[in-house]
Amino acid sequence: MITEEQRADIRAAVEVLRRGGVILYPTDTVWGIGCDATDSAAVRRVFDIKRRADAKALITLVGSIAQLERTVEGIPEVACQLIEFSEKPVTIVYDRPAPMARIAPELLAQDGTLGVRVTAEEFSAALCSAFRKPLVSTSANISGEPAAACFDEISQEIVDAVDYVCTSRRDDCGRHAVPSSVIRLSEDGLFKILRP
Repeated sequence: MITEEQRADIRAAVEVLRRGGVILYPTDTVWGIGCDATDSAAVRRVFDIKRRADAKALITLVGSIAQLERTVEGIPEVACQLIEFSEKPVTIVYDRPAPMARIAPELLAQDGTLGVRVTAEEFSAALCSAFRKPLVSTSANISGEPAAACFDEISQEIVDAVDYVCTSRRDDCGRHAVPSSVIRLSEDGLFKILRP
């Protein structure tokens, strides 16, 4: 259950996101750098903070199947089963975003696909729900360096580069620190495991 303190944290994060800011927040996997997935300037800042090549697409996070349906076009039926029954978080790469979602083009892979994860973790799901738009979710580290399993492992360079650092779950070490599986799932139901 979300506490009043976490609600205040979410409100502060959402305010920063709505102004085009970049946040550091706990997710269903590792701590993430996030921003409004529809804001190209904010997405470019995330690439800069991570020192990541623009050709490498970033994952988008949503808080529910309903939000997924507003973000992606042509969701195969098997996608919901994969999300519901997977033992660990699963990112699914879909053929294309929904036009009405207005996803920043910088988030798309070269073939136009979009990687989206539906988080079942309470805080990040509540954050996505309160923001009402998809969030960028990329590990809170410089590209090529190990992902931070705990808040304390995040480099000061990353902390200093963002506009807001969530206060929730800072003491929660290791419980969610497993990268998601990544599966490419075509509209016709064909799939390929990109990361187990």
